[in-house]
Amino acid sequence: MRFIERLKEDIRTAFREDPAARNTVEVILCYPGLHAIWIHRFSHFLWVKGHKTLARLISHISRFFTGIEIHPGAKIGRRCFIDHGMGVVIGETAEIGNDVLLYQGVVLGGVSRQKTKRHPTLRDRVVVGAGAILLGPIEVGENARVGAGSVVIRDVPPNATVVGVPGRIIVGKPPKRISGVDLDHNKLPDPVIEVLHRLERRIEDLEKKMEQK
Repeated sequence: MRFIERLKEDIRTAFREDPAARNTVEVILCYPGLHAIWIHRFSHFLWVKGHKTLARLISHISRFFTGIEIHPGAKIGRRCFIDHGMGVVIGETAEIGNDVLLYQGVVLGGVSRQKTKRHPTLRDRVVVGAGAILLGPIEVGENARVGAGSVVIRDVPPNATVVGVPGRIIVGKPPKRISGVDLDHNKLPDPVIEVLHRLERRIEDLEKKMEQK
């Protein structure tokens, strides 16, 4: 029964996060992000039980069919949703909390060859935009958002927003997620651009003052 309840929870999560979801049959058959997570649960079970080669084989097959690579050693919480998913890579020591939303092309990668914690940890309710790359044993705090195409190599505090290459942190409460859907991860502010705009306005003000003299 627990297995069935988890499946139902995953399907509800798909409806919550994706406005394109129309019916349960469509979600079950046409959502590779869900398929990848479902297969990962089985491969992770085998990994924990010591059947590591078989676990890797199953995850490899999952990658072939879904385009999503999740190492069986990775830990993924409940109601995690991978939207579209093609090109997503989640490393062996990555940890993902509950209610996390990942878009296509996200990479949770490692930067060390040591057999230790070397992949990111995402706390609850984190949103990672399309094409974002998170590297190393960093921690992304609860409710944080990572903008599309960002490269993050340092810890991100809770409720912060990260944009750019390398990722720059904007501390503050992120925009409220409406009905679980958060599709504006590509419209996050760029702190460098904002500074340039302020400088431009300052120069214009100084030029006007010079003309008045």
